[in-house]
Amino acid sequence: MSFDIPVPDLTSERIGNTGTPGVWHFDSGVAGRTLMISSLVHGNELCGAWAIKELLASGLTPRRGALILAFCNLDAFDTFDASRHDASRYLDEDLNRVWSEARLAEPNSRERRRAVELRPWVERADWLLDLHSMHEPGKPLQLTGTQPRNIALARRLQAPEYVIVDAGHKDGVRMRDFGRFGDAAQVDACALLTECGYHGDPASITVAKDQIARMLAESGVVDTADVPAGWLQTAPAAQRVLEVTQPVVAPSMEVRFAENWQGLERLAKAGTLIGWADGQPIVTPYDNCTLIMPSLRQLVPGVTVVRLARDYVAPAQ
Repeated sequence: MSFDIPVPDLTSERIGNTGTPGVWHFDSGVAGRTLMISSLVHGNELCGAWAIKELLASGLTPRRGALILAFCNLDAFDTFDASRHDASRYLDEDLNRVWSEARLAEPNSRERRRAVELRPWVERADWLLDLHSMHEPGKPLQLTGTQPRNIALARRLQAPEYVIVDAGHKDGVRMRDFGRFGDAAQVDACALLTECGYHGDPASITVAKDQIARMLAESGVVDTADVPAGWLQTAPAAQRVLEVTQPVVAPSMEVRFAENWQGLERLAKAGTLIGWADGQPIVTPYDNCTLIMPSLRQLVPGVTVVRLARDYVAPAQ
């Protein structure tokens, strides 16, 4: 697959205005939410970096509350090579798996040390939009976690078309679920992770800008009219909300798929073959099972290679 997004020049942007490299903070002086928009949590996911770079260039500042913009794993980004872009995902460990008190208390990797630097800004945010992209071509996905308030926010945003209710990864906690974002009692602490499309697809930048536009307006930090022209795209006719019931985690390097799954395939019958792990079949556990983000590109033992999902049913009130 070709990588068609140019590498952004972040010479100016990486300085920031906070004393924390790559972090920008703008305070309106008027009461309101603090919205954080993060990019480059993985060093090869450039769409969010381009979107935030252009947002800074637009001169937009908040009318109410405050706005935090972050270029996160700059050290990994600095190693980026389009011909082997997966190698710049992280340096020592995945920055989006270290967001627990136990791991942050032992900053023994470059990613953990960077997370410690970013932590005060994440904790300051009321709402978080974390911009990512995907190993394989596919439609954009909004990953909400399991908090009902995040699902409700994703529906109010009206885009992208697919909303995925997921509990995260067994190998570590995402920024999206850190601290009060993962606390059911914190009713206004909302966090969304948007997978904007394939890493190298320029359309992922358009998705990132659209998501930023929607979050800026919905948070109340700005008015819709303040959003840069052309950023807000036409919303899909409807959204489809899917709940991940289980991940398929690689037990070893001996994992392969039965077909070249692209993601969002809806397999009608329980027991349909998905692939094999250590020679044992992986099959759908129920009818109308949807495959979410199947990929073997980052295959190592313990990594999720596909998630299995069904239509989401909101719990009874």
